[in-house]
Amino acid sequence: MKIQKVKNRGFLFTFYNSPDWDLNIHLIMGRKYNYIIDTGLGSLCMAPIIEHIDDNKPVVVINTHYHWDHIWGNGEFKDSIIISHRLCREIIELQWDDMIEKNKHYCHGNIEKCLPNLVFEKELYFPDDKIRIIYTPGHTIDCISIIDEEEKVINVGDNIGDTIEEIVPDVDCEEKLYIDTLLKYKEIDFDTCISGHNVILDKKVVDKILRML
Repeated sequence: MKIQKVKNRGFLFTFYNSPDWDLNIHLIMGRKYNYIIDTGLGSLCMAPIIEHIDDNKPVVVINTHYHWDHIWGNGEFKDSIIISHRLCREIIELQWDDMIEKNKHYCHGNIEKCLPNLVFEKELYFPDDKIRIIYTPGHTIDCISIIDEEEKVINVGDNIGDTIEEIVPDVDCEEKLYIDTLLKYKEIDFDTCISGHNVILDKKVVDKILRML
């Protein structure tokens, strides 16, 4: 595992699962809350993040989309706010057993079904921390993105491909919806881009993907 500082209040925890993929967990330590973006493959993914957070502030967990490698650690925070898009919660509930059966060999520690308990349609905002959460379909229909407006950092989940070589992600919705999301990203004021599996990038990646599409 590698820990990188992201500007002043962010940390990126990268778990290396070679030869399959690397996995990023993003922590933002706001004034009011600790924001944990995605929860990885289980309790052992969450252990170093829990050690790192400020115990004096409550945790807000954010699931960027329903895929198993982004939600299996939710059970470590069952007493916390867990945010997702409405569709994300619905799909997790429908597909939980199937995701476990097909991918249980990736489990990293304990896994407990723990659904998001705060869902939204278009946008949520935490004004004390200047954290904005928006609906951005693309990789999946339920994808959301998290904007740290104070530090100009965006986390786009899996709306960017897993590697530099495969920068365009698998898109499991209408391509027009994904293009609309990319155009929305262009309008947002950020200079640092974090995703679920890739390295830290800058805003130029959005134009690169648009050109490739």
